[in-house]
Amino acid sequence: MRVLLKASMDTEKANEAIRNGTLGKLIQESVEQIKPEAAYFTAENGQRTAFLVFDMQDSSQMPVISEPFFLQLGAKISYTPIMNLEDVQKGLSQLGR
Repeated sequence: MRVLLKASMDTEKANEAIRNGTLGKLIQESVEQIKPEAAYFTAENGQRTAFLVFDMQDSSQMPVISEPFFLQLGAKISYTPIMNLEDVQKGLSQLGR
């Protein structure tokens, strides 16, 4: 299932990760692990925030993906099922009329 992972990082923990050089490594390792079709980074509500769109094969992947963000960055994590245009069109075609 295609999901949007949103990781909002604690500012102080992210600052420390930048200072000690681990933020870039954490992001790189996460991207290599989940192989997102899209990855975006911004500031949202005053926090560094990552948006990663990827195919989650099984919900058991959530701990292994989330824990580095929780443990190293004090991040708030959310997963949201999402659709691309083709998914929407496929879903709409299945509606009874």
